[in-house]
Amino acid sequence: MKQIPLAIGPDPLPTFDTYLTSANAAAVAHLRALDLPSAPVYLWGPPGSGKSHLLRALVHQRHAVGERAGSFDADDPAPWLLQPGWTLVVVDRCDQLNAERQQAAFALFVQATDAGVQWAAAGRVPPVDLPLRDDLRTRLAWGHVFALQACSENEARAALRREADRRGIFLADGVMDYLLTRSARDLGTLMQLLERMDRFALARQRAVTVPLLRQMLQEDAEVPS
Repeated sequence: MKQIPLAIGPDPLPTFDTYLTSANAAAVAHLRALDLPSAPVYLWGPPGSGKSHLLRALVHQRHAVGERAGSFDADDPAPWLLQPGWTLVVVDRCDQLNAERQQAAFALFVQATDAGVQWAAAGRVPPVDLPLRDDLRTRLAWGHVFALQACSENEARAALRREADRRGIFLADGVMDYLLTRSARDLGTLMQLLERMDRFALARQRAVTVPLLRQMLQEDAEVPS
């Protein structure tokens, strides 16, 4: 009989302190010191570079000082309305906005600008390459644009170790090596894999080992797509 894994607790909120990719120090420093309202900010980079983390960290920072902020994603249904009292609005995955969400994002940008509300957004490509309507693409390039780099292997190891410790998992070096050589090294993928591994081990009441990880990946491969 398999044990049903229970949630141990909520995931920690993304903050600037928990962002590990040192190559992006300039972007982090800019966001930390942002004097609202300021020029718009746009972050771009490959998966795993921490775009969503930094946007959420910015929202968390404003909430921590008693302000209100709004957050939108490419999958959120339109319309996107600016709420009274917001000092910040962020839009994630701009490269995946469909026509309806592009209209929603453009209207929101205009509202935020008129109201003196800070704007920050992110996507996988620089503004000039965004597959968006010209007026929105131009506005996303108005302010500060930062190109983010994915984390290094050492940073990925540190992030995995820290999250494993938070979950109470002993992550041996051999398990870490196996993870890093058999999956994409972006943090999003690695954290999802660690989550699945944690649940897989709990359900079988076994420690996290290379044989257990190998079994999990083998069972995943056998599941029809």
